[in-house]
Amino acid sequence: MELLVRNLPFIMQGLAMTLGLALATLFFATIISFVLGTLATLRFDWLRVAVKVYVELFRDIPLVVNIFFVFFVAPLFGLELSPFAAVTVGLSLWGSANGVEIVRGGFNAVPRHQWQSAAALGLKTWEVYVFITGPQALRAILPPFVGLLTLLVQATSLGALVGVNEFFKVGQIIVERTTMMEGWNPAFIVYAAVLLTYFVICSALTWFGRWLEKRLKRDHRQPAPGAAPAPEPAPQLP
Repeated sequence: MELLVRNLPFIMQGLAMTLGLALATLFFATIISFVLGTLATLRFDWLRVAVKVYVELFRDIPLVVNIFFVFFVAPLFGLELSPFAAVTVGLSLWGSANGVEIVRGGFNAVPRHQWQSAAALGLKTWEVYVFITGPQALRAILPPFVGLLTLLVQATSLGALVGVNEFFKVGQIIVERTTMMEGWNPAFIVYAAVLLTYFVICSALTWFGRWLEKRLKRDHRQPAPGAAPAPEPAPQLP
């Protein structure tokens, strides 16, 4: 325990890096998800096919390959990315590919008569999405997005592979430094603390997602008969 207290500032830096990485990834993944997910609901076959290709491509590629591709290939085209930026891009591509399906499913869960009523009123397409179907779809989209954030927090540990000093990497450094300089191996203590911290963060997010889902279901009526199925649950890490 004395070892953890002594390294507390360093540990907190790693934890802040992990949370910052997860939030930055969620920010970009959310923007891409809503843009592509909305486009996938429009009546243009070529758009749906293009979005489908994007989703299948980045959902099927292992996360670590995504990150390595961005980190090592981008410099070949003159784009030098820091390890933090490379991991953010790599995780955002994967997160947005899964987020697109969540957003598309959320819009499809809106009862069809809502779309028909909006069209009958003569509203423009963007007005239908922003004022009519968007708020209803958002209730179905939010809980799965909290689940996606949980997965992104777990996936940030892959940043250690390209040199990001996130929470897991900090644990590695403390173990190696203590073994070399003090002659004893604190692996059990350090990795137990890392495991417990990840467990607390992800459990809290999972609990919040379930609470949010129950709250939204309680506050609003169930979808009308004939509505499309609810969006798929948060994906699993590849």
